Amino acid sequence: MATLSWLLGLALLPYLGFVVYHVFGPQRIHRQRLRRVRSRGDIPSEGPLAQAVHPDAAELARLGAAVTGLPPGSANDVRLLVDGAAKYGALLADIAAATRHVHLEYYIYEPDRTGAALRDALVERARAGVRVRLLLDALGSARARRFFKPLLEAGGELAWFHPMRLGHVWRRPWANLRTHRKIVVIDGRVAYTGGMNVTDAQDERLGDAAYRDLHLRLEGEVVRALQLVFCEDWAYATGSRDFLSSVARDMPAPAAPGPVRAQVLVSGPDSPWEAIHRLHVSAIQAAKTRVWMTTPYFVPGEAAMMALTSAALAGLDVRLLVPRECDSRLVTLAARSYFGPLLVAGVKIHEYGPRMLHSKSLLVDDALVLIASANFDHRSFRLNFEVSVLFDDPGIAASLAGLIEGELASAPRVQRGRPRPLLRARLPEALARLMSPLL
Repeated sequence: MATLSWLLGLALLPYLGFVVYHVFGPQRIHRQRLRRVRSRGDIPSEGPLAQAVHPDAAELARLGAAVTGLPPGSANDVRLLVDGAAKYGALLADIAAATRHVHLEYYIYEPDRTGAALRDALVERARAGVRVRLLLDALGSARARRFFKPLLEAGGELAWFHPMRLGHVWRRPWANLRTHRKIVVIDGRVAYTGGMNVTDAQDERLGDAAYRDLHLRLEGEVVRALQLVFCEDWAYATGSRDFLSSVARDMPAPAAPGPVRAQVLVSGPDSPWEAIHRLHVSAIQAAKTRVWMTTPYFVPGEAAMMALTSAALAGLDVRLLVPRECDSRLVTLAARSYFGPLLVAGVKIHEYGPRMLHSKSLLVDDALVLIASANFDHRSFRLNFEVSVLFDDPGIAASLAGLIEGELASAPRVQRGRPRPLLRARLPEALARLMSPLL
């Protein structure tokens, strides 16, 4: 019987491999038709820019525009929102003041206290005649699928990004290719983006173990780019473009260029350029004095490892801040498998705890800042739809530097000579690293 089981298992391996590839293998989607949204000019692009502060900012801006189709712009007001209390409080206040539309796109939306508070705020605005459009990832927000009946009854709209399609045998299910973006646009005037989803797990008022995270509140012409990204995703998910003319009518008159240089970056499997990955690597290569990075998931590719180690070997101040234990043990082990070469090159690695670090940021020198939804891993750079904002501004850089310095106080530095037993460290890390392309 055992022999027969082995023979059957070996015979079925090719078919099992096909099923695994069919569900999890590489996929590309074609959204070229959505590019027409940009070219039609329904939502005008940004105006002229102020002079660059960082010596390589203009080159990075041109690169960003070339690989995303979104031109560089500016912001009149930028607020770094640290942790959920700051983000959710500001967001609910802005939604309460909405008069035209509220557009939201999230990866995770949980049907908990935080989710209920936001849903009820949207219901109130929908009843007041404000157009509410909520786009959620069908996998990340699956638990909230029956949670939005009050919003729909109030006149709000709900769409799901990439339902799994398991019933369609000949069409590959969207096991990967999720929208990991976090975008809110209110009246085309105020926008939010960054690392925070909608969940009690990211509100420190509801528990001491809440994630440590970072989000952005933006005003100015950069909001138009985030509006455009949302509209592309909504059009793709719903198959409808009829809403574009009404959105364009609701947009305020273009704001005068603000004092902060800001550029929205997007990436996803509908583009071969890996824009956010490319901009991260290019920004690190442009560094003159320092590279400070925070990320919850650190699974770098060859180009990113080369950039980080080259910067450290050249004598720059390179610091990497990661969680001591992230919410995936496999990712934690995979990340630690990369520490060796980084430490030898001179990168200072710090592990933050006891809370889970979830902020995603990059600080280069004294002016360049990237704050994103994207983690520093293959999934974010190649499989997910992500959004990031690139700033060229000494004030924002100083604020982020102060925030990271404060977090380093709770993040012991990883030492080169630390004990690494074979069975408890080296072997599990090596095995986890084999899964890196899927992490």
